[in-house]
Amino acid sequence: MNSDDLADHYRNYIACLNRQDWPALGQFVHDDVVHNARPLGLSGYRAMLERDFREIPDLHFNIALLICDPPRIASRLAFDCTPSGYFLGLDVNGRRVSFCENVFYDFHDGKIRRVWSVIDKAAIEAQL
Repeated sequence: MNSDDLADHYRNYIACLNRQDWPALGQFVHDDVVHNARPLGLSGYRAMLERDFREIPDLHFNIALLICDPPRIASRLAFDCTPSGYFLGLDVNGRRVSFCENVFYDFHDGKIRRVWSVIDKAAIEAQL
């Protein structure tokens, strides 16, 4: 995929997450996906996302920055949400917080094969 196609594919992936269209997730995520050096596979990755949406009912992924250099993408995702209990070990308990996540993706065969993710926990702590 060229840069424009990969960027569009990524935007469609984010839209899939926001719709919580779990049956379609396999169109974007490789069967052997690895997240932060943990081999999750597609089913584990889906379970992780489903848990995130259970714990953060108003979760919505917003692309703040997108850099595409096939086969890789770097993205800064912005969140403004209300986790229902503990989040990243912090007692958020329904308070609204805003934070960003910096994510790098490695694509193979048009699907996300590796993900490296860092959430700005300090931004959440400052709001609590």
